[in-house]
Amino acid sequence: MGLRVGGIFFSGLFAFGSALLGYDLSSVFLAWLRLKDINPFPNTFVPALAIAIIGALVGFLIGAMLYRRMVELGQGLKRIPAEDKIASIFGTMFSLVIAFFITSFIVQQQWKEPVVTFAVSLLTTVIIVWLGNVIALSMKDEWKYLMPGMAARQALPAAAPVAPVIAVKLLDTNVIIDGRIYDICRSGFLDGQMVLPGFVLEELHHIADSADALRRNRGRRGLDILNQMQTELDNSLRIVDKYKVTFGPGDPVDMKLVKLAKAMNADVVTNDFNLNKVAKLHGVRVLNVNELANAVKPVVLPGEELVVNIVREGKEYNQGVGYLDDGTMVVVENGKRMLSETVAVSVSSVLQTVAGKMIFAELKAEHHGEDTDENSGYYAGRGNRRKTM
Repeated sequence: MGLRVGGIFFSGLFAFGSALLGYDLSSVFLAWLRLKDINPFPNTFVPALAIAIIGALVGFLIGAMLYRRMVELGQGLKRIPAEDKIASIFGTMFSLVIAFFITSFIVQQQWKEPVVTFAVSLLTTVIIVWLGNVIALSMKDEWKYLMPGMAARQALPAAAPVAPVIAVKLLDTNVIIDGRIYDICRSGFLDGQMVLPGFVLEELHHIADSADALRRNRGRRGLDILNQMQTELDNSLRIVDKYKVTFGPGDPVDMKLVKLAKAMNADVVTNDFNLNKVAKLHGVRVLNVNELANAVKPVVLPGEELVVNIVREGKEYNQGVGYLDDGTMVVVENGKRMLSETVAVSVSSVLQTVAGKMIFAELKAEHHGEDTDENSGYYAGRGNRRKTM
């Protein structure tokens, strides 16, 4: 806004000066017309005013272009180091003094052509000023010793680098109800300011007041997690009710969260798959708790041995399903007969899915050798299998 007002003021002054110049030049133009015996204007005020208006318009345009170029020049000068500017100023001042004496000597020669004298003086001045700047810039490191205090400031140790700004992290409803965000923050994997928007807190209140018992318990669990984070995590959680963005009347909570994250240049912490995709489409960085959980799970390679408890039947024929301590599903071939038992298995393959990691395994050899009649043709393809103890 300041640059725009300054540009209008500068252009207006330039237009005013051009109008005065045009008004003065109009008398010269009319005098030339009278010398040529041309008198199309019985009243000299009208043509003078017209020339002044034309001069004002031209001056305003020229002033606007000059102001724009001056602003660009000023922006360019900001990128020039201060020592280069000081050296250039001193070099120009000294070289102009030397150029003044040399050009005075040239003028005293009284050459026949004044144009030649002016041209030689101008070129001499330009060359001397250029040489003065080159010499001054080459000596810019020595200039600081000529100025009081510059050498002392130069000897001071460099300031410590500024620490990078840590992005604000917005919490959504699902990640609060999930509860793992508290443990992640307590362990120090998420630093910086955690921000809870007011509309997310309002949604948690609605869930906690729901008539459905399951939803009500989930909402109350989320409120308990927030209370723990505020009291035990050194006030790293901040509730924000005033926003720098305007929401639409029908915007859902997820869209409000994305818009607020873009306005605050913040990250979104979530475990919601759909919010993850929407936020990435809008260019918002997402920290997905599920992706973090999958990343910290131990790596299991084919051939490794595991010990799992078969807790239920699998989807395919004769499969059993168990789980590791971190919740990873283990599908055991021929494990149905070992239901409710803890067995040793050998990993055959690992499948990474959107929901997480799935391990396929086989019973170890000692379990395959037992109950041989189960592998006989009579029982092949039948669901009634005898479980060995």
